[in-house]
Amino acid sequence: MRIDPAKHGWLNEPETQAVMQALGEARFVGGAVRNALLGAAVNNIDIAVPVPPEESIRLLEAAGFKTIPTGIDHGTVTAIKNGKDFEVTSLRRDVATDGRHAVVAYTRDWSEDAARRDFTMNALYATADGEIFDYHGGIEDLIAGRVRFVGEPRARIAEDYLRILRLFRFHAWYGKGDMDADALRAAADAKQGLKQLSGERIAKEMLRLLECPNPAPVLRVMAASAILSEILPFALQWPRLEQMIQLDADNFFAPDPILRLAALLPDDPMAARTVAERLRFSTADRERLEDLAGGGARALSHLPARDIRRLLYELGVPAFTDRVRLGWADAPPGSNAIPWRMLLSVAASFKKPRFPLTGREVMAAGVPEGPRVGKILTAIEDWWIDQDFPDDETALAEKLKDALRSPE
Repeated sequence: MRIDPAKHGWLNEPETQAVMQALGEARFVGGAVRNALLGAAVNNIDIAVPVPPEESIRLLEAAGFKTIPTGIDHGTVTAIKNGKDFEVTSLRRDVATDGRHAVVAYTRDWSEDAARRDFTMNALYATADGEIFDYHGGIEDLIAGRVRFVGEPRARIAEDYLRILRLFRFHAWYGKGDMDADALRAAADAKQGLKQLSGERIAKEMLRLLECPNPAPVLRVMAASAILSEILPFALQWPRLEQMIQLDADNFFAPDPILRLAALLPDDPMAARTVAERLRFSTADRERLEDLAGGGARALSHLPARDIRRLLYELGVPAFTDRVRLGWADAPPGSNAIPWRMLLSVAASFKKPRFPLTGREVMAAGVPEGPRVGKILTAIEDWWIDQDFPDDETALAEKLKDALRSPE
């Protein structure tokens, strides 16, 4: 089997050809080969080379590539040209592992490199002209939708416990039917090893899993094998998540992993904060998850238009849209979709009104610079929002006069 360059434009791009020519005996590896065989988009191009990283850098820079030693301790260099980047990794074999990290040695043996990769469908290599090298039956597994470890599952998981989560993530994206029984048993038996992993590594795998078209079946298997509770130790809201997934498919919404996580978690800001802190989320993602856990999404479909505009002004369009999508997923199955679609339409066309008063104007009216200026602005803005954002200069001037007359 080959990858036909005529059907895969990424193979023919000048930068791709240039990097392969610069490296000589190099092969594409992993996701690019896997996705090309499936006819899926190839967004990231990883390349394997039978030379140490220092030699890769020398060859790439001689060909005009910028190089960044992104993972130099493990043989990985990022090559950049004309805004396109490639991860170039030296062939490796594991010398020692501890469940989180590996000590590697470089090799020129392609089969040794293939043997250290996690799944057979990731141990696929292709030359610049599309010739495929398959050392472990990866093509057959890929076609069958079978996510199978290279080698004995227990041993491979013990090398890096993140492979537990990768097993579920890859099955969610590429698997068909039941999961590999040996792999599932090994993952369940090794679940305590997840405690050794950093929050960032767990988050990366979990969010990728949640982003697949339908992660619910795999998440349920994780729950049944007591793996999911190691990460989300709460009473989970399965019907809400499953309804959100269905709504995403029916309405062509882009899957949003943070939103789906919020749908699965209980309506408890403390639970949301616990998860966000364990997974080392950014401040923005943590605050987003906590806001959605506050239970403010349920009554949206019954709000009058005036209150909807107020919420859009106060929350902003992204946060309001989050609440609508979560509220819709929380609605009884078969509920009227029209109010929810209308809310999303209103949000899409909303332009935030500009509050027509500034601190400079308050000071021009006789208020000295200081805290009172802010208090007056806040009070008048609250009135302006309550009045549904009137464009009335006279009323605003009268309100300012009232504020000036009131005691500080």
